[in-house]
Amino acid sequence: MDLIISSLLETDLYKFSMGQAIYHNFPDYTTTWSFKCRNQDVHFTPEMVDEIKRQIYAYCDLSFTEDELEYLSKIKWMKKSYIDFLRLWHPRYEDFTITTDAACGLAIETNGTWLNTSMYEIPTLAIVNEVYFRMNYDYKELYASFEEKLTEKIKLLTEGTYNIGAFSEFGLRRRLSAQAQELAVTRLRDSDLGASKFVGTSNVYLAKKCNVTPVGTMAHEWIMCVGQGNHKHNPAYSNWYALEYWVKEYGILNGTALTDAITTDCFLRDFQLTYSTLFSGVRHDSGDPIEWGEKMIKHYESLGIDPKTKTLLFSDSLDFERASNIFAHFNGKAKVAFGIGTYIANDTKEPALNIVMKTTACNGQDVAKISDVVGKGMCKNPEYVEYLQRCIDWRMEHEA
Repeated sequence: MDLIISSLLETDLYKFSMGQAIYHNFPDYTTTWSFKCRNQDVHFTPEMVDEIKRQIYAYCDLSFTEDELEYLSKIKWMKKSYIDFLRLWHPRYEDFTITTDAACGLAIETNGTWLNTSMYEIPTLAIVNEVYFRMNYDYKELYASFEEKLTEKIKLLTEGTYNIGAFSEFGLRRRLSAQAQELAVTRLRDSDLGASKFVGTSNVYLAKKCNVTPVGTMAHEWIMCVGQGNHKHNPAYSNWYALEYWVKEYGILNGTALTDAITTDCFLRDFQLTYSTLFSGVRHDSGDPIEWGEKMIKHYESLGIDPKTKTLLFSDSLDFERASNIFAHFNGKAKVAFGIGTYIANDTKEPALNIVMKTTACNGQDVAKISDVVGKGMCKNPEYVEYLQRCIDWRMEHEA
């Protein structure tokens, strides 16, 4: 099998956005990341695990080229100090523990500095996904079905069956293959999509290669580690710490806030006038999107901010039909954008994998996400989740 990850740019843009903020503010933080396959009927064979190890070992042998660093340096919020760090940086295979000790046949854990381990998540998931689909199915048949479905869904936009406004491709971590993702990005870039507009991709390598815009700001790990990695912090204020350090690093640049790390209601306690003004918008990743969007509009209005000046970015398990319905509801009320992943990058005749790799510890302490729906969190210690929930509940009930 050819190398799946051929460049260190082949990760989501928010890994560089968070990486720079980590480098300048939390260079000594350590984290543990754990892999989980949520599909109950999926099994990775020992041969698959061996190939995954080989691919990750090859990934760890990569370094940034000067051409790649020059591309990153042209992103307006990237700083020279971080670019210089990346010039010296490469992944460490020693940070990985890969075994067959899991019900699905594959266990992966990474341990090390947050600077390192944060960068491993996306390439690891892309490798696992592609190895599984290439070794478990007839890949040529899968790719043919992927291409056929891609043509059909582009036609739906072109003919105006769906209108989703501005959208980006977010599918790197769960793509069918590098080949499939590149096909999707180039076809979307080159097609007449009617009233809809393809903006770019989260995959920085593909953005560079295909001359489209790289897209992405922050992930849950930022709120979890900044807010819960310091043992002196009350975790119910995780969002405040995360927003504060983000503004310290970026000012008004690169400003899309993620709302659901410890529930959107708790997030709104900290997303008051200063942050609501400085951040250009917010991202939805769990819960009912209509209810969430209406809640955000009401929040902006309560602060005297015109919601039409802010972006509502939706990124939770979207397809074109769901995105079209959301766009129709909010168009004219706020700026609306979408990040669409698996539906674009791995829609074939076979079901996609539901695999994740999440931060489970920071500085030796448990961390957790409590999103707006049950089941999206991942923590090894149920007692810590209960503690975090109690902290959130106490704040919501007692804080004026």
